[in-house]
Amino acid sequence: MSSPDAAAGGTSPHAVYTERLALRRESAAVLQRRERALSNLRLAVFAVGALALWLVWGPRAITAAWLLVPIGVFVLLVALHDRTIRARATVERAAAFYDRGLARLEDRWAGGGEAGDRFLDSAHLYAADLDLFGRGSLFELLSTARTRMGEDTLAAWLLAPAPAAEILARQAAVTELRPRLDLREDLARLGSEVRAGVDADALREWAAAPAAPVSGAARAVAAALPACLLAAAASWYALGTGAVPLLVVLALEGALAVRLRSRLAPVIRAAERPIRDLALLAQMLERIERETFTSPRLAALRRSLDVEGEPPSRRVARLRRLLELLDARRNQLFAPIAALLLWSTQLALSIAAWRERSGPGVPRWLAAVGEIEALCALASHAFEHPGDPFPEILTTEGPRYEAEGLGHPLLPEADCVRNDLRLGAELRLLVVSGSNMSGKSTWLRTIGTNAVLALAGAPVRARRLAVSPLTIGSSLRILDSLQSGASKFYAEITRIGEIVARARGERPLLFLLDEILNGTNSHDRRIGAEAIVRSLVDRGAVGLVTTHDLALAQIADDLAPRAANVHFEDQLVDGRMRFDYRLRPGVVARSNALALMRAVGLEV
Repeated sequence: MSSPDAAAGGTSPHAVYTERLALRRESAAVLQRRERALSNLRLAVFAVGALALWLVWGPRAITAAWLLVPIGVFVLLVALHDRTIRARATVERAAAFYDRGLARLEDRWAGGGEAGDRFLDSAHLYAADLDLFGRGSLFELLSTARTRMGEDTLAAWLLAPAPAAEILARQAAVTELRPRLDLREDLARLGSEVRAGVDADALREWAAAPAAPVSGAARAVAAALPACLLAAAASWYALGTGAVPLLVVLALEGALAVRLRSRLAPVIRAAERPIRDLALLAQMLERIERETFTSPRLAALRRSLDVEGEPPSRRVARLRRLLELLDARRNQLFAPIAALLLWSTQLALSIAAWRERSGPGVPRWLAAVGEIEALCALASHAFEHPGDPFPEILTTEGPRYEAEGLGHPLLPEADCVRNDLRLGAELRLLVVSGSNMSGKSTWLRTIGTNAVLALAGAPVRARRLAVSPLTIGSSLRILDSLQSGASKFYAEITRIGEIVARARGERPLLFLLDEILNGTNSHDRRIGAEAIVRSLVDRGAVGLVTTHDLALAQIADDLAPRAANVHFEDQLVDGRMRFDYRLRPGVVARSNALALMRAVGLEV
């Protein structure tokens, strides 16, 4: 079991990470010194062995038996040196785990983790707008996964809001995992090669492949023939029965090997790479198996690892031994013996039997490891931000988003200005006006990003947040496309059309529209914007629209009391614009566009 929650006990996460990092670095330094000492000892023993060899073959001062001493010591030192190298690498990975944790706590994490660029889809309704993936993204902040399955699971949670029951189950699991820092460190110790080596698709494909079509009789004959071969050889040597029985058995072995070759060769070819990948996962499985969980989701995941009551790590260990034995056939000295014993045939049959028995469990193991890693990533975030609460998930009818002290989780705490928000059955729309750079777009991203965290089962950057399960749709960062010949305006209305269509779904919609219809004239913009937001509100959606065109503020008056105006202000102080990023009721009274143009030297 892991240590108690240090943060909850009064020690800050920063202090816990700093202390553990110092200890791991100290251990790594000790192991490095031991590694150098063992290397020097190996060199010294080699020199002693060379001297002993000269004394044996030169003046013959000692017997050859004395050579066994330096040889034995050298072999022992090689084993100890290799073990020390592996131990140092493991401790260094643990140190890197805490170093990355401190980087997150000190707001210097951007660019140092897995950005998740492969998950970014420009057609997604909010992934690009809310900075879910890429350098400095929410995924990079959250992800501590060591395997692609963990990364895939975490990305899927960010991209698709979960149902209420699922969110609550994840919250309970994250709460249980939050104090288990030892578990998260141990998973991090397993090494970066796990992510690089494991091909989950290949593993699933291999595990689901049909069994080799070998009859039970053929399996029995294959198992019996090597024993018959040894018996024939022994009888020839001890009883003088001659070579005929031995030759008969050899002929039968050759015929069986030829008959089964076409069926078993694919098993051998297909097994080697997936089995190696599965062997890497065995370390993670073994570590997870040592944990006892009480939350329903984690307990169910732990149970899913067992196959007929046996932990998968044991099964994988047997599979790894089979593979190692199979590799022995490549040894030039052993190859003739392997051929006589039907070595490849026997092991191919054993591997096929393993896959037939344990293969159905492989997808479950992969899914369980991926989900536990994703939950551990959220647990690390919860541990590192003890002031961020879990949101209250509302299951009452109608959409609601009620926040106090809401801030952007990607901003440094010192720079994070917090505001309140209340959207629900009565007030469904806020029209946000304000000057350029006053914080309108950041406020939309703050609302959307915290919604993503809340609906993924993670803590949120707020004093309090109560939210119902929502679908999220945003139009904040729309660009034109030369490849498709689409203008920015056409790309924007296409996205808005998708958002409006999504509002017709069963789950209520949260819409975030930045500078709506900015690419057309004021007349068309006014008519089009009002029609769009009216359609969204009529369909039960809630959301915000930003604008610096004060004419659009009239929309809120037309839709009152279901809509209201709010704004951000700025001040010109000593020729420089100052922003406090505080949300205020009503319409902004002035624009800073001319002041900004003059501030950069334009004569306007």
